[in-house]
Amino acid sequence: MTFLVGQTILGIKAGAPNNGRGEDNRGMVKQFTSGKDVYPYVSAQAARRWLRESLPEDEPTSPVIRSGEGKKQQAYTKGRPDLYLDDDLFGYMIAVKADEEGAKRGESKTFMRDTVLATGTLVAVVPNTPQMDFGTMSRDFEPGAHPVIHEHQMYTADLAGDLLLDLPRVGTFELGGKTSKSALPATTAASLLESGSVRVTMRGVECVRLPLAERRRRVAVLLRAMAVVKGGAKQSAHYGDRTPGLIILAPVKGGTNPFTRVIRNRQHATHFDTDILTEEIEAWADVLDGPVRIGWAPGFLGDQRDRATTDLKALVDEKKVVIGHPRTVLNTLATEIEDGDHDAWFDDAPLT
Repeated sequence: MTFLVGQTILGIKAGAPNNGRGEDNRGMVKQFTSGKDVYPYVSAQAARRWLRESLPEDEPTSPVIRSGEGKKQQAYTKGRPDLYLDDDLFGYMIAVKADEEGAKRGESKTFMRDTVLATGTLVAVVPNTPQMDFGTMSRDFEPGAHPVIHEHQMYTADLAGDLLLDLPRVGTFELGGKTSKSALPATTAASLLESGSVRVTMRGVECVRLPLAERRRRVAVLLRAMAVVKGGAKQSAHYGDRTPGLIILAPVKGGTNPFTRVIRNRQHATHFDTDILTEEIEAWADVLDGPVRIGWAPGFLGDQRDRATTDLKALVDEKKVVIGHPRTVLNTLATEIEDGDHDAWFDDAPLT
């Protein structure tokens, strides 16, 4: 029962990547307060949209269906995780009334898949009050005409959010149980079983599972998309890199994420704490299912990368830690998974 867990950290420079509710005709970024401190953030919904839209062009994504009017509107994806990687990894909820004949037969049109990729909110590591950017529109106005004024917020901050990928559930679709709804109609499940999928019991629930080669491929596609992710609001005025400046990923049996405190606020600056990382690796050694992989872009957080490489040399030599560029680390892991080097991660063997 292995999960990939860790954190991703983005460096936002004079950006407005995720809009909040506007106030007094001003564009606001998402932010919250804790005491007197202000923390800008990017919602998990926005970050997941960036990732979905950064999938390869030839990777089909699930079409969105919209129905109803006014307050009774619904929008949901196709709900076919067998066909679409995003339905598989991001989950969905479909709740549609059965037609009259279906209702008589007791048929349900409610299908649900809990997310396989869990993502936390990307929150500023260090408190940072967004600043107001002032602009005007006066092009082609007559002489003496007042310009149209517009304002919106922006900020510079390092945002950190947790990650968890439940590897055994990739390509594994629950058929319902006492505490879970089915992810698929019975007819779709039957068709999958006829075309190469297998029936398994996972965590006490009957499931249909895609062939291992497709499950490997989907994880590899996701990891490579993480390396090239792009997106965000106000790119015309505040374009910026949205690939991870730093990412920590580790295979952990059971799914606990021990690495949420490695990136912290130290003297009002983002700090990578090698002492915390070292102690967490030691404390969780019995459930770590491979090295902790650290993708760290050169120049991000100044000279901390060089210092961390020196501090962690013993763990690197023992192959307990890998340090490299985020794109290199993610692509290498993707290739290893595609090649079958980590097939045991996809099993759901209980912890001993």
